[in-house]
Amino acid sequence: MSKKQILTRILHIFIVLLGISFITFLLTYMSPGDPVRNMFTATGVMPTEELVEQTRQEMGLNDPFLVQYFRWLGNCLQGDFGKSYSLNKPVVELLAGRILPTLKLALMSMVMMLLLAVPFGVLSALYKDSWIDLLIRGVTFLGCAMPNFWVGLLLMLLLCVYVPVFPVISSAGDFKSLFLPALTLAIAMAAKYTRQVRTAVLEELSQDYVIGAQARGVKKSQIIWRNVFPNALLPLITMFGLSIGSLLGGTSVVEVIFSYPGLGNLAVSAITSCDYNLIQGYVLWMSLIYMVVNLIVDASYIYIDPRMRLKE
Repeated sequence: MSKKQILTRILHIFIVLLGISFITFLLTYMSPGDPVRNMFTATGVMPTEELVEQTRQEMGLNDPFLVQYFRWLGNCLQGDFGKSYSLNKPVVELLAGRILPTLKLALMSMVMMLLLAVPFGVLSALYKDSWIDLLIRGVTFLGCAMPNFWVGLLLMLLLCVYVPVFPVISSAGDFKSLFLPALTLAIAMAAKYTRQVRTAVLEELSQDYVIGAQARGVKKSQIIWRNVFPNALLPLITMFGLSIGSLLGGTSVVEVIFSYPGLGNLAVSAITSCDYNLIQGYVLWMSLIYMVVNLIVDASYIYIDPRMRLKE
């Protein structure tokens, strides 16, 4: 990507973020429930109607919608997402404290997925229509069909209860606490990626350069790993970038099941307690991370595939 294209994409990111911020604020504004009452309830206080009304006035919640939105947007542009109603802490501080555990979980699950998907996908392509291929495709079909929450509960039952190898409640610290949540996420991803790797490798194996290399006596393993796999890698890079964004923002169910202290768990708590400031900050932060990751992935194409440089 040229500098102009990158600047254009960055401009698009800001425009999309502006739209997301408006829609998110509108939905939370229209949501049922009173954030002031939730704030007092979280501290164990039963407020009077006069106290609720006075607090709403002080917080500016009685102002018109657009006044509230632009005030909140102006604060966000300065890095202030407000305070959490339920936890009484700055939203930025809460999000910053949870992003590292979620990042650890996402990276570990991606590593597990690659260790499973790449060899099995290549193996399935090389032995197309054999019993090995049919077995791998059958297993991946089951992997795609099983929801994460069911896989997580099943792994917890097997490896935490029947065979107590891993802790039931996970933390962000050691490997044992990370393993089961990461494996739960990796199973579904590995199933999809194995099928994609198989398809990409089969497509490359049918190309003329493979037939020519075989005719020249080049070893099959050399053709696979030096030519076929690098060429098949490019369409998978896009999926990889989307998966990273999804993992950083969509691990809520798994984090709740394993009581993992990540962003997803925090988001679920914010939704159940109607903590609007925290919900808005979470959505904006995740949107930004998702789009930046995809921008980095798109920009990396020219370094992965030399053919992309020729098009510049």
